[in-house]
Amino acid sequence: MPQVVLTLPKHHLDELKKYYRPSLKSNTPNHASFAAKTVNCTITAYPSGKVLFQGKDPEAESDKWEKGNKSKKKDTPSSNKKEKHSFHPPDALFASSHIGSDEAGTGDFFGPITVAAAYVRDHQIGHLKAIGVKDSKHLSDDQITHLAKQIVDMNIPYSLLRLNNKKYNQWQEKGWTQGKMKTMLHHKALETLLEKIKPEQPEGILIDQFSQPNVYQNHLKSEGKNLQSHVYFMTKAESYSIAVAVGSILARSSFVKAMNQIEMDTGLPIPKGASAKVDKAAAKIIEIYGEEKLRELAKVHFANKEKAKKLL
Repeated sequence: MPQVVLTLPKHHLDELKKYYRPSLKSNTPNHASFAAKTVNCTITAYPSGKVLFQGKDPEAESDKWEKGNKSKKKDTPSSNKKEKHSFHPPDALFASSHIGSDEAGTGDFFGPITVAAAYVRDHQIGHLKAIGVKDSKHLSDDQITHLAKQIVDMNIPYSLLRLNNKKYNQWQEKGWTQGKMKTMLHHKALETLLEKIKPEQPEGILIDQFSQPNVYQNHLKSEGKNLQSHVYFMTKAESYSIAVAVGSILARSSFVKAMNQIEMDTGLPIPKGASAKVDKAAAKIIEIYGEEKLRELAKVHFANKEKAKKLL
């Protein structure tokens, strides 16, 4: 469905609402300020200043307000400039009803790896863009928490998996690479979500690419699994696919909650990432709780463990 998203100065929203007063809808979508419906399209305005025009001719209305506005966004981005392989998604996928999956926590010494797959229907894409859904790397933890709640409120089907570090360390010690762990987590999340949305079928499945597709498939085959139908891979997919961006936010939100829980359980500040601050936090945990406790909370094959032990 054609759509345009504008970002307007907040004081212009009152003017816009007054203009569309005869066309205002009584049922305003969650988290929106107001909505109106004209012969050309539906207009939904949000407190942030973003306004979604969606319907058969959104530009007939958006052009009235776009004057001088530099934030006009049309339809979906194109990925034509990106190097493509045989599993690269067609651009049409980004505007269709599709599943996207992403993960968080892979480069962090503390905290679990989390993977989320989400099914976004085509008519929900504009609303998600309007409330600010984008790559979670460009959002603060507070923004992620807030957006995750709004996504759940929209009843978007999703599947979320969390690999605790006790299991992570067991898999790593038996020879699994982190890439294989992520492959199996994505596969399970997708299986669960596909079962949840039956009999509905997505137009495709897009995985934020962390390895070459043939490597991903080989990991599946080593565990007796096969790739699902209509699966695509793309690096930085969350910048093109709202479904992947939703998965990214849900995965990151789960990771943030897990990190907060570690702080509550240990009574210590637990930094994200794998910096020198992380080394010091790990040393403190070993000092107070012992090295075995660290195995429950961290990916102990990271160099941070040995660096922490040198600080004791």
